[in-house]
Amino acid sequence: MTKVIFITGISSGFGKSVSALLARKGYTVYGTFRTPCESDSRVNKLHLDVTDVDEVNRCINQVLEKEGRIDVLINNAGMHTGGPAEMIPDDLIRLQIETNFMGAVHTVKAVLPSMRRHKKGTIINITSIGGLMGLPFQSYYSATKFALEGWSEALRMELRPFNIKVIVIEPGDFHTRNTVNRVNIHTVKGDNSYEAQFSKSLTVIENDEVKGWHPDILASKIAAILEKKRPSERYVVSSLLQKLAVVLKHILPGKWFSAILRGHYGIK
Repeated sequence: MTKVIFITGISSGFGKSVSALLARKGYTVYGTFRTPCESDSRVNKLHLDVTDVDEVNRCINQVLEKEGRIDVLINNAGMHTGGPAEMIPDDLIRLQIETNFMGAVHTVKAVLPSMRRHKKGTIINITSIGGLMGLPFQSYYSATKFALEGWSEALRMELRPFNIKVIVIEPGDFHTRNTVNRVNIHTVKGDNSYEAQFSKSLTVIENDEVKGWHPDILASKIAAILEKKRPSERYVVSSLLQKLAVVLKHILPGKWFSAILRGHYGIK
């Protein structure tokens, strides 16, 4: 029986690559978008703003009515803010949280009753290595990814009796439209106290992203995970250097690791 996949955020980047690859592999794929986009013709497209809980429930129910089940939920939709934590406006912070964290909460809560009835299912939450270490000038992005990490750990234990898997994917730097779409806040009301340092760090951030891997690599990883009978709980998908950074975060004293991270971003 062909698995039914529901993936959010297919307009570009990870979502576009993952949905297209899974559709080519013969899965029944439903992909959501907030803004009009081109995608593989085999992907069933649905308009969805994940911050709107009523719209989330409508989309999930629409697929359930047609297919009878959703086997795999992939939470990919997200946004990215950049800038000094002090300068990011509250409304933008709320949008960051509502999109990256609450958007995943909404879709999971909508799909779980069906998965519990069928006593099986897979939930894949795409977080980031920025959810394993706080990234300077990306503090609220990191905060939402940290939230997804902790929530996924708790959810995994709660859903074990229902044979529902919760898998976390933690990408490093990838070359997607995230670099262009990031909302960067440099100053507020003419206060440029952080401007020089943020501009310097932003150059490093964008350079890392532009030199990052193609999203097709992550798509292939997810496709391979779906074929595993006993997948791992989490996967860091990144360069060897970034994987090393994740390991060092756990084994080095906090001050040492912080110094390494500051050095990378040019913070004295």
